[in-house]
Amino acid sequence: MISRTLPLALLLLAGAANAQPQRAPAGHVQVIDGDTIRLDGETIRLRGLDAPELHGRCAAEIALAIRATERLRQIVAAGVTIERGGSDRYRRTLATVRTSQGRDVAMILIQEGLARPYDGRGQRQGWCW
Repeated sequence: MISRTLPLALLLLAGAANAQPQRAPAGHVQVIDGDTIRLDGETIRLRGLDAPELHGRCAAEIALAIRATERLRQIVAAGVTIERGGSDRYRRTLATVRTSQGRDVAMILIQEGLARPYDGRGQRQGWCW
């Protein structure tokens, strides 16, 4: 049993070791909305948050989505680091995105009231009330 699981464990560890954070210089990241970016044709969903949708259900959601999108543009304009880790049900890459100072971009947006914490499980709350 150990002889079968050891090679698999070593392979997984090797893959994790090769998954180095990628530095995305200023001007290379395209912001799609408050929780999604694109880099070199790859769509990346920021891990740990839910931002309102630009095509939301009410004017309040759309207004907040515009603010979240613009704030994300401001943050990534100075360059970011992308730490990939899996994909979501829409086949977007899931990643922790950090500022050049090492701050988690998701936490910035959450702290500023432009997004909510979200771990990808369960029902997301609406933005219209």
